[in-house]
Amino acid sequence: MSSIRSTLRTLGAATAVLLLASACSGAGGGGGGADSVNVLMVNNPQMQDLQKLTADNFTKETGIKVNFTVLPENDVRDKISQDFSSQAGQYDVATISNYETPMYAKNGWLAAMDDFVAKDSAFDQADILTPIKQSLTAADGKVYAQPFYGESSFLMYRKDLFEAKGVTLPEKPTWQQVAEAAQKVATPDVRGICLRGQPGWGQVMAPLTTVVNTFGGTWFTKDWQAQLNAPEFKEATKFYVDLVRNHGEAGAPQAGFAECLNNMTQGKVAMWYDATVAAGLLEADDSPIKGKLGFAQAPVVKTETSGWLYTWAFGIQKASKKQEQAWKFISWASGKGYEELVGKNLGWAKVPDGKRSSTYQRAEYKQSSGSFAAAAEAAIKGAKPNDPGVQPRPAPGIQFVGIPEFTDLGTQVSQQISSAIAGAVSVDDALNSSQGLAEKVAAKYKGQ
Repeated sequence: MSSIRSTLRTLGAATAVLLLASACSGAGGGGGGADSVNVLMVNNPQMQDLQKLTADNFTKETGIKVNFTVLPENDVRDKISQDFSSQAGQYDVATISNYETPMYAKNGWLAAMDDFVAKDSAFDQADILTPIKQSLTAADGKVYAQPFYGESSFLMYRKDLFEAKGVTLPEKPTWQQVAEAAQKVATPDVRGICLRGQPGWGQVMAPLTTVVNTFGGTWFTKDWQAQLNAPEFKEATKFYVDLVRNHGEAGAPQAGFAECLNNMTQGKVAMWYDATVAAGLLEADDSPIKGKLGFAQAPVVKTETSGWLYTWAFGIQKASKKQEQAWKFISWASGKGYEELVGKNLGWAKVPDGKRSSTYQRAEYKQSSGSFAAAAEAAIKGAKPNDPGVQPRPAPGIQFVGIPEFTDLGTQVSQQISSAIAGAVSVDDALNSSQGLAEKVAAKYKGQ
């Protein structure tokens, strides 16, 4: 769900929109001797930077050669699943997200990292942002992956348009305040807000699920009772659908991150609720709205916070015969020294941030992202991957449910929601249909 956002992150806002449809793919070699590790990695720009910097830095320092295989997100997920589930051991290290990590750990596919961390004081595990660390910790309390970068979600808005209308927003707004602002700041040429409406478990369902959480809803109760047609889930979904239908962007049923980025940079909307990484694009040097933005925390209703949480991280295959070498690579790639290396050689705008407290204290980083850094840090620190709502959950996750079936379930439900945004079905009908899908999934887990 995050490959588009992470790819856009290192591009300027104007050029990023034009490049969205382009897919870049690459592959590295396999094999390797005793002083080498095989790494299977997603092909976004931050990882490609890592690939370019490895030989002259990590390998030169340690003597460990790294053989990269770099693939697009869908392809890499499939390949990782195949190799790790079979414990074939072809790859020692792979990029996995906080969605897969707890499940892979439960299945016995990953090596726990606690012993490595204990012996590696320079890595400074305490510096990892707590929500990120929690999201990569399994039910047994052990850490199974280390983050390369992370993100949450927050509200971005045009300060100049708000000032022109005499409208203000607090640093921590409610969704009702956002809806009122969307109505007040709208003009014939500018819609009040942009919200994802495009089908996909990582598209419309990501922001909508954060709204459901803070309205008091949940996909499943702790004992696996499906809740998609419960009053709180319906109230949240109706609010979201009404907001985007009444005050949202044109073409909302097919609008995702890319389309909202386009609408925001072109001045067609006054607000946008989405990933924190979007801020860097909106404040890029080539952005026509650079310097005109304000940032607020993810809107809430019944919860203290509501921002989502996502991270690309490195995990070690349990079957790997080179776990020591694998850890050395991960410690380097996820460490403070690597951030400094990127900052000095490629620029601080390219630093894989969102994972360490120390990043946000660096003067160089603050200078390059001063307008939104504090808000992004607060959003990530406020995320609660194990307690995102008002009731206990059966699986971790904020904008997703941490079970293998969610990719299919979330996608099917998202199609219903997009139809409701389009006006083809009512929210009640959409959620009543979705409830049956959720009940089938829940049936697999009841009694376990």
